[in-house]
Amino acid sequence: MAAGGKFGFQLLSRTFGFMEDREIKDLFMKWGLQGFLSVQTYMFEKQFQAYQKDDFVLDFLRDPKVTSTLLMPSKRGGLSAVGSAAASVTAKAVPCSILSMDFFDRLRADGLVHEDGRICGCFDEYVEGFTISDEIRKMLLMEESDHYDLYSDVEKEEFLFLLFRHVVLGGGCCQYEDSVDPYLTTVKTIYKQLLSVQKDPTTKALQVISNVFRVTALDDKGNTYYPSEDPDHPQNFCYLLVDPLKRHVTVFSHVYGGSPF
Repeated sequence: MAAGGKFGFQLLSRTFGFMEDREIKDLFMKWGLQGFLSVQTYMFEKQFQAYQKDDFVLDFLRDPKVTSTLLMPSKRGGLSAVGSAAASVTAKAVPCSILSMDFFDRLRADGLVHEDGRICGCFDEYVEGFTISDEIRKMLLMEESDHYDLYSDVEKEEFLFLLFRHVVLGGGCCQYEDSVDPYLTTVKTIYKQLLSVQKDPTTKALQVISNVFRVTALDDKGNTYYPSEDPDHPQNFCYLLVDPLKRHVTVFSHVYGGSPF
């Protein structure tokens, strides 16, 4: 245990299949995500409880073993160590209770997607820096969409929905898909590999045991610097996924940028 009861961290040599898979890497490139995503896992030394999230995240983003190794994507592409310790942090709990991709069946049922998977198009509009030319992106970004309430506000906070949103909106140089299937298969793979699950001893049903937090780090002037200087952009994000049993924390982050080349 670290001195003073603080959480201590050590970087692990862990790789994730979705970052190495050739097909997914090609999709990340197509969607403008390749070169702007980072995934790393650290181990920690003491028992974690969800109520400790603020102390945990602050200790994490102040630990020299983290700040010297935690990679931060840049708007121009490429990764570099965060370097500086946080003066303060924000940590918002993100629910991750959904265990079935049936969650997205209503995209077809409500007419955003054809039965063969093709996404229904719409007249081009430009919102928040994104070109909207199909009903899914319109549902994600425009309150005027007939389908904006297809998912409740509570459902839109779920980690699975957020992953879907991040993948669909993509990066600064994004070629959008005509079919929903590549989005769904990629999101399913990422979700399964990032989260830890176990069987309930009574019901035998699977349940997510990971705690997920969306975090930012601020300097001593109160300015956000991690994962980006623009924390309000929907595609600038950092999630900490804490496995309390293994005592692992995985960092999944992205910065919205242009071409990495």
